[in-house]
Amino acid sequence: MAHTENTIQNRKNKHLSSFERGEIFALHNAGYSNREIARRLGRVHQTIANELKRGTTTQLKTGRKPYTAYFPETGQAVYEQNRENCGAKSKPLVAMRFINYACKKILDEDWSPDSVVGHAKEHTEWKDEPMVSTKTLYNYIDQSKLSVRNIDLSMKTKLNTKTKRVRKHRRV
Repeated sequence: MAHTENTIQNRKNKHLSSFERGEIFALHNAGYSNREIARRLGRVHQTIANELKRGTTTQLKTGRKPYTAYFPETGQAVYEQNRENCGAKSKPLVAMRFINYACKKILDEDWSPDSVVGHAKEHTEWKDEPMVSTKTLYNYIDQSKLSVRNIDLSMKTKLNTKTKRVRKHRRV
């Protein structure tokens, strides 16, 4: 069975490559409209408009007025910078002050992670500061992301790790 026409559309949300940015630059300088550039690249016209806006910078030349122009290198640099800034930030980096405080309380004063978080929630000095939850603090301790280890926690060393087995057919 031979297919006479390709009905598969371009994949959505595919990022522009630096080569495509160069094509946009050449076609834009040749005087093509955003819709014509999009048609030639197989993209949506708004993608071309966004890229032209992203890569447009003001150029200063001596003896002439400043002018604005699109440069594919600028568009690529702005794209890479935006990609670095996207996504959720690491919680230990955001709440580093609280984590250091918690480690000090646990190691020096034998507090549990739960009591550190509870104390911090009650007092006003931590109201506007980023904090982590009790569960997150225990997870960081288990994953060895902190200077505190499980052996430093008094309750964890007392817990019985063996599970009790109940025999079903035990004679009375």
